[in-house]
Amino acid sequence: MDYGKTLNLPQTDFAMRANLPQKEPNILKEWDEKNIYEKTLEKNTGRPTFVLHDGPPYANGDIHLGHTLNKVLKDIINKYKTMRGYYTPYVPGWDTHGLPIELQAIKKLGVNKNEVSPVEFRKMCKEYALSQVERQKEQFKRLGVIGDWENPYLTLHPEFEAKQIEVFGKMAEEGYIYKGLKPVYWCTSCETALAEAEIEYADKESNSIYVKFRLKDDKGLFDNLNIDKEKVFYVIWTTTTWTLPANLAICLGADFEYVLAQFKDEVYIVAKELLESVKKAAGLENEVILATFKGSELEGQTCKHAFYDRDSLVINGEHVTLDSGTGCVHTAPGHGQEDFMIGQKYGLEVLNPVDARGRFTEQAGKYQGLTYKEGNKVILEDLIESGALLAQEKIVHSYPHCWRCKQPIIFRATEQWFASINGFKEAALEAIKTVKWLPEWGEERIANMVADRGDWCISRQRTWGVPIPIFYCQECGKEIINSETIKKVADIFRIKGADAWYELSAKELLPEGTKCSCGCTDFRKESDIMDVWFDSGSSHAGVLETRKELTWPSDLYLEGNDQYRGWFQSSLLTAVAARGAAPYKTVITHGMVVDGEGRKMSKSLGNGIDPLEVIKEYGADILRLWVSSSDYKTDVRISKDILKQLSEVYRKIRNTGRYMIGNLYDFNPDTDMVNYEDMNELDKWALLKLQHLIKDVTEAYENYQFHVLYHDIHNFCVIDMSNFYLDIIKDRLYTSKATSKERRAAQTVMYETLNALVKMIAPVLSFSSEEIWKHMPHGKGDSLESVLLAPWPEYIDKYVDEALEAKWDKMIDIRAEVSKALEAARANKIIGSSLNAKIEIYADGETFDYLTSVRSYLETIFIVSKLELIKGTLSAPNDAYASEMNKELKVVVTQAPGEKCERCWTFSETVGMDNEHPTICAKCVENLK
Repeated sequence: MDYGKTLNLPQTDFAMRANLPQKEPNILKEWDEKNIYEKTLEKNTGRPTFVLHDGPPYANGDIHLGHTLNKVLKDIINKYKTMRGYYTPYVPGWDTHGLPIELQAIKKLGVNKNEVSPVEFRKMCKEYALSQVERQKEQFKRLGVIGDWENPYLTLHPEFEAKQIEVFGKMAEEGYIYKGLKPVYWCTSCETALAEAEIEYADKESNSIYVKFRLKDDKGLFDNLNIDKEKVFYVIWTTTTWTLPANLAICLGADFEYVLAQFKDEVYIVAKELLESVKKAAGLENEVILATFKGSELEGQTCKHAFYDRDSLVINGEHVTLDSGTGCVHTAPGHGQEDFMIGQKYGLEVLNPVDARGRFTEQAGKYQGLTYKEGNKVILEDLIESGALLAQEKIVHSYPHCWRCKQPIIFRATEQWFASINGFKEAALEAIKTVKWLPEWGEERIANMVADRGDWCISRQRTWGVPIPIFYCQECGKEIINSETIKKVADIFRIKGADAWYELSAKELLPEGTKCSCGCTDFRKESDIMDVWFDSGSSHAGVLETRKELTWPSDLYLEGNDQYRGWFQSSLLTAVAARGAAPYKTVITHGMVVDGEGRKMSKSLGNGIDPLEVIKEYGADILRLWVSSSDYKTDVRISKDILKQLSEVYRKIRNTGRYMIGNLYDFNPDTDMVNYEDMNELDKWALLKLQHLIKDVTEAYENYQFHVLYHDIHNFCVIDMSNFYLDIIKDRLYTSKATSKERRAAQTVMYETLNALVKMIAPVLSFSSEEIWKHMPHGKGDSLESVLLAPWPEYIDKYVDEALEAKWDKMIDIRAEVSKALEAARANKIIGSSLNAKIEIYADGETFDYLTSVRSYLETIFIVSKLELIKGTLSAPNDAYASEMNKELKVVVTQAPGEKCERCWTFSETVGMDNEHPTICAKCVENLK
């Protein structure tokens, strides 16, 4: 007789192999066909709302691991909130304007921007941007992210552009928008102004030069020093040689001490504290200190410019430091913010002799036509030839670069449109306090950034973007912007989009009868567009206020920690200025993705990992598991080794579900459930552990600590289930009568565990949980369409019995010691598997009393064929295993007596006693009846 056929063996088509790369696309297709996202909203209509507002990625190129981390984190949160019963709409979005799209359109289409009309060029940019949106959309969907993919928001949508115009208009109405001549970050490669958020810092090699400015007028201060004033020089220091043509002053620290140090026949004025470093750089020695003055005493003196026939004024400024240089700061108001500010105080001209392409203008005299980089070399040669160069060195220092083209930028004074941050800075700082920041240090970080921030340069000299909606009188040049003009432009944009600015005349864009205060009715349009950070920063209005399913403010913003100076800040500033409050209630940041050694990923290092390749090899669920496993608030590591480790963790979680499904093939939750009161202690213990898991995992989701739930679920599957409960109940599942209470109780526990576990992993392992949901048994009330439509598992208080937990925790400790004895016997060839064993347990004191109280469980718990419990460890043989952890316990392992039962594999002296079934034990004979 083939007794194997009488076992309760798993009967399931839930595949042994995960095969995620092949299975996941089919699940995505089912989600689309069944409209699962829409059904999650229908299910929770009328319930509390949770809105996570999507920060728009830039529509250019394939997604990378940073995108993956960000989008999966958002999806985990949204799915959890949905399962908790929140109405959770998710509208993904894209940032679709700006220079990179212009450059890609030019490159891919091979057009000369200057040879096509702005309308034609904008059409090309739009088509390219939309193609990139579709490309990235499919890649985000492949990650398992659900949302309103058919109706995303795009910053190029007419409705969005209209809202952006209204935000700009509101800020202008409040007096926060102005045009001014100021030094701004300028990219000569992109030929446009840049905002602070568009700057990256990278190392750059520069000439560090010390230049002599001859004293012209000492205001009589040095009259009693008996020196030739023609031989007195202020020594400045700079790393930007090309800015010297714009020098108008030398700035000193008012409270610093400055020395007149004579070297041979020349006298140099430098900060006393920096004299030694200047001497070292210039190779000077044997100085004579002629006098010492405070910087405030020297204020008002004048020098001759190093190579122009003009003066350089000696002034005082608080920005001067003694960290490096000479303490005499070269000041060019047209090339630096601090220089500009101090220049305003002293009434200095804002001189900028460099054009948009980085070439010197006629204001630079002999250097006209040279690029500023060429100017560096030529000016240095002139300084050497004239004897004005005291010293030079090569240094490598951190320098601002354009975040798009990666080229060094310059500071250049131009007329630009600005948002006056000072006008609402205090309100912004107060708004920051109303927001919950995770990590908590995020609050201080953004507060410091806002507190230290200067005015926001919002104009860009480009074509592809939202135009600045300002008109100019053709007669007097006065700017025209008011509530009526804003409304008219916004209304037109809402229908025709921002292309209308280029398609229509100023007269068509303005309200009928618009007239300048000078009486003129002829106007021209502003040619600059808005900073793309103003685009995305207006999304709280362009999206949250225009979609009926969304709410303002958003419950949550979640982006990388680089967005404190980017989207978080631009959103905050536009919202506070135009709406008077922060656009978000909570802000979460994640770190950057780095390799396994913590290094930034780069092509040169060859350490980059393509998420699309990972999906092909492992499946998206492995990437989702990677996201959940990371403490994302710091930089997140990934490597091939890490992915392999995650695959092993995934396998263990999956196999736990597979094993349970296999053993629930004949279980009907509506008819076969066993009441809690009718279960044995082991089953009750398993349900108790499940409640702890539900509580801990729910708390981890609530606190956005996904790495905590990752470890909790993994440990539960491996330690509590696979290594303990599921290991112990195999005999019950496989050899008991199919309908026995004992077997049904074990199935009840597995069903309740699987039913809770599949829901708890659904936000993370969305594909695998969906597959489990398909194959597991369901009760009448379950939604069979998707696990994502299921409610969150409930914590059942009556299952939590502290006394029972303490009792079985002790059992787990003792089992670990007995397992060591069994393993030693196996290593010594005394037994094969644990079912070959008979064990004698010698115990004293509380351990003996405890084991006596659970005597009926012991063979089952230790998975042995026979067990004897003996009082007193002193009577144990000398070769008994002595527990180091429990001095009251010794164990002897021998081969169990009797024959091996062909059905349950235990050794029993009852095998052969039944004539009809001579090869099985008495227990199995009874179970076959």
